[in-house]
Amino acid sequence: MRIAVVGGTGLLGSLVVRELESRGHDVRVLGRHVREFPVDLTTGSGLDDALVGCEVVVDASNSQSKARETLVDGCRRLLEAAHAAGVGQYVGISIVGCDAVPMPYYRVKVEQERVIEDGPVPWSIVRATQFHEFVDSLLSQATRRHVLPLLKVPVQTVAVAEVAALMADVAEAPPTGATTSIAGPRREQLDDLTRAWRDKDSRWAVPLRLRVPGKLGRALRAGGLTTAAPDASGRQTFHEWLAAR
Repeated sequence: MRIAVVGGTGLLGSLVVRELESRGHDVRVLGRHVREFPVDLTTGSGLDDALVGCEVVVDASNSQSKARETLVDGCRRLLEAAHAAGVGQYVGISIVGCDAVPMPYYRVKVEQERVIEDGPVPWSIVRATQFHEFVDSLLSQATRRHVLPLLKVPVQTVAVAEVAALMADVAEAPPTGATTSIAGPRREQLDDLTRAWRDKDSRWAVPLRLRVPGKLGRALRAGGLTTAAPDASGRQTFHEWLAAR
């Protein structure tokens, strides 16, 4: 199949591209800074030409600074262009617990899901728990300021490569009009993962015990970022990922 991967140079998207190519698919990499198929979801630039002849679109796009413009408005533009090009399936990525944990970025992801569900293209959505790589990135940023935040919050982190493999599976199958969840193999406390990361990384930082207040804190402590019964489970634990890094 010819499959377009939007955000195909990012953390998740690049691994989706690699996985699909290893399975013999004709993959188009779409993104703002690619040479052959440059696209901009915030304006719609390049989408019409990039999607010609594609059977499936995998949307691995992301933005923190322009979240709504990219993930909601941009998703709407992408779906309209995909429909015009005759694309048969849209595969999106979302987050386990985005409808239960009241964070601004998560509200955007919920809104994006609604755009997908109401859109003109048959769809499938993969919801994943936090990536091992995301925890690593957050802690790396914090320790640049010589602080090691310790949060007593249950998490169920998963390797991004395992999420990419599931997205490839979904892209190869007919659209389901449903959400498929994937979670890491083990539910653990975030502060325990943080200590393991510190021991592996050997960076100097002051441990700082934090407690998130209000509705957000209650949702996090209640396990909003985890799921007891995912549709798919990753195999690599955070500790194994650290050891192999």
